[in-house]
Amino acid sequence: MPPTLSRRSFVAGSAALPFLCIASAAARTPGILVFGLSSYPPSLAPWANAGTAAGTVKLMIHRGLLSYDANGALRGELAEQWMQDGPAAWIFKLREALFHNGDKVESADVKWNIEQISAEKSTAYFRAEMQGIERIETADARTVRIVMKEPAASLPQWFASYHLPIVSRKSQLSEPIGAGPFVMKAQERGVFLEVEAFPKYYKPGLPKLKAIRAVVYADENLRVAALQAGDVDLIEYVPWQSMDAISRDRKLALDTTDGPFMYLLFNGTKPPFNDARVRQAVAHAIRRDDIVKAAFFGRGSPLAHLPITEKSEFFNPELKDGWNYDPALARKLMADAGYPNGLSCSLLSTAQYGMHKDTAEVVQQNLAAIGIRAELNLPDWATRVTLGNRGQYDMAVGGTAADNNDPDGLANLIDGSLSPSYIRSFGVRVLRIEELLKAGRAEFDPARRKAIYKEIEALAITQAPIAGLAWRSQGYAMAKDVTGFKNLPGALTFSSGITLEQTNAG
Repeated sequence: MPPTLSRRSFVAGSAALPFLCIASAAARTPGILVFGLSSYPPSLAPWANAGTAAGTVKLMIHRGLLSYDANGALRGELAEQWMQDGPAAWIFKLREALFHNGDKVESADVKWNIEQISAEKSTAYFRAEMQGIERIETADARTVRIVMKEPAASLPQWFASYHLPIVSRKSQLSEPIGAGPFVMKAQERGVFLEVEAFPKYYKPGLPKLKAIRAVVYADENLRVAALQAGDVDLIEYVPWQSMDAISRDRKLALDTTDGPFMYLLFNGTKPPFNDARVRQAVAHAIRRDDIVKAAFFGRGSPLAHLPITEKSEFFNPELKDGWNYDPALARKLMADAGYPNGLSCSLLSTAQYGMHKDTAEVVQQNLAAIGIRAELNLPDWATRVTLGNRGQYDMAVGGTAADNNDPDGLANLIDGSLSPSYIRSFGVRVLRIEELLKAGRAEFDPARRKAIYKEIEALAITQAPIAGLAWRSQGYAMAKDVTGFKNLPGALTFSSGITLEQTNAG
């Protein structure tokens, strides 16, 4: 049975209702997939991080040098081969591929993209990494040699990210020209986007779909109801309270993976959270089991350390409970930092996603018990991103996954030397962690890398550049006649849009 909608939920989602009949008609058309997005992308700038919905749309229209297969292994995209060339260089051999304007993808395009990303005024997600490049050599139109200033073991993982697509060097940045399986056809801000198949995509027989219509259902109850009613074929961010009902529905399929997580971010540019003792106190004040129950209906587990999964070879079991619930220790740390009577602050989250709102409310209650009076700020998702990027908060609730399943994928969460982003604490720098991240990135020996990340994990417990809260099970749900779509494993779940090229419906 569809979940009961409250009047508030109905009104909140009513803006989408005029499009339900359109979506329903499209859902019954073979070869056209209707995708229920959780939000309208705040930005579709190719190299920016604007959240999962934006990433999914970018994966429809763009491709990078590399990506991941359905099992999470690296694979070639615009590059058909890649190899290390000495300690600090990588060579990429490009395949025959076309941009949407008909131009060939060439080494000059790759060079131009990297130069734009690393430019002084760039706000690209991978700007800092690209600034580590010493030079880019283009011996011919299909060969790119990237020479780093220092060795970079994780470079292939960077170029597999959907934040690093390759667009035509003829692009206007407001209108990037991609090389992906679909071409943008139409959009109405806040409501829907439509893409259609690119007939000259470089993979024969793909994409299988003729078109995708991405309709925004910001209200999670309406998003589920639309799937159950057949108005959409596929939805992201399946709310945890609906997973059991979807699993029991014979017309639907649920695909979940563990890897994403919730955590707290801090503004370290001013008191009180410029003091590691206060950040650590917060980390020890949270009853994480309450978050798993309230926000995820038991489909998750407590996270009291840096978000490295227990399946990872880099997981340190000695620190599994590093931020254990200990209100007495939290109060002592507060007193040591000069706040024996507590303090007042703001706590930024969003009401657009139930998991963010519910997590924030549990955190607020737990902090009150140690004298921290946190006032909630719950704007829509786009505003949450903007405020986070600007550092306009004291504390904030975050929800994401690491960039990839390598431990260097955590760098964008805890490296304070990087440019401001809503996914990491604002102005919190732990210089030793930054040094170790740099060393881990340059180290190719597995045993030495393990030792480096073990030290990072231990430092994080006392310095708390972020505070882990809870792992969560991340789900997509779809009609049974949708084939080919796959939720990628672990931290790669938000890259699952890569499989839309092989998806079919109807």
